[in-house]
Amino acid sequence: MELGFFTMPLHPPGRNYIETLKEDREAIIMADRLGFSEAYVGEHTTDLAETIPSCLMFLSSLVHATCRVKLGTGTLNLPNGHPAAFAANVAMLDNMLEGRLIVGISPGGLPSDMEAFENLDRDRKAMFLECINTMIAIWTGDAPYNIKGQFWNVSTERTLIPEIGQGTILKPYQRPHPPIVITAVEPFSAGVTAAAARGWEPISANFLLPRWVKSHWDKYTAGCAQAGRRADPANWRVAKSIFVCEDGKVAQAYGKGENSPYRFYYKQLLHKLRKAGRTNLFKESKDAPDESVTLDGVVDRLVMAGTPEEVAEQILALRAETGDFGTLLYAGTDWADPALGKRSMELLAEKVMPMVNRAIAAEQPLAA
Repeated sequence: MELGFFTMPLHPPGRNYIETLKEDREAIIMADRLGFSEAYVGEHTTDLAETIPSCLMFLSSLVHATCRVKLGTGTLNLPNGHPAAFAANVAMLDNMLEGRLIVGISPGGLPSDMEAFENLDRDRKAMFLECINTMIAIWTGDAPYNIKGQFWNVSTERTLIPEIGQGTILKPYQRPHPPIVITAVEPFSAGVTAAAARGWEPISANFLLPRWVKSHWDKYTAGCAQAGRRADPANWRVAKSIFVCEDGKVAQAYGKGENSPYRFYYKQLLHKLRKAGRTNLFKESKDAPDESVTLDGVVDRLVMAGTPEEVAEQILALRAETGDFGTLLYAGTDWADPALGKRSMELLAEKVMPMVNRAIAAEQPLAA
């Protein structure tokens, strides 16, 4: 099992913005040093807690500060922009990273962003599909472009000057384009099947209960079957909120207590999802009443906290429930205590994951 990193990020609105930007960069630089395989960063425009409006711009600040970790957009909210701009900016960053880019895409999930970009009452799923299809057409096609759509048109037919390069959009470093991933944020997500059928891979969100994460595997295998390819657990990424500490009491207090940054994370998320009518994500049964979803219950079921040995056991228990998956994505959380936040990442990489992988290896029969 590989170890990766995924951050929205989400910080208390009262924190100094410059400090949180530096903290978010430091976390990914640290992930690179610790051997994390991937690191994803989200984006939202209209939120004082989730304060990165452009993940591409933020990731560009890490090009020369990292050397091994693959950097991912987590995600590009495609209805909020223009496919030609997305295609060109992704291509530039992929070249800057010399192929260390993964492109995470979505229709976007923050209602205030939808309103600000005049998408609240539009068919954002249709916009999402048209945008990525146009981006791929740009990456795989040649100028002059003449791509017609319902929401966007992209053309350079009238202004192409090929002898000097005018009218042509740059190609990505990775051909035909960087790997594409989607975030799965609903139980039994039909989007996972559609994505897998196109050769894209899923990330199961950290705010889904394990039983709903498990539902993504069957959807993924169905999509792979449509594409005539094998469903490989190595391509499935599962995000989790995790806190590791040598002191078990500190682990429980910082991971789940009243002043826990993890509790703050889920308090914010639960409030947003209640407003959006999406508390179903936190229910063990779709028939359970909304009142059954409490912050204490959400934190207890979705945050892994403990000593290295305890967290290793929790990760293995998750895997036993969901089935095998290839990458565990550590969900970034505000460093209310920077020393504890950093030490948690170190312990996960240096202590927990070796224990997890030894246990997984022990399950495998030796080659003949």
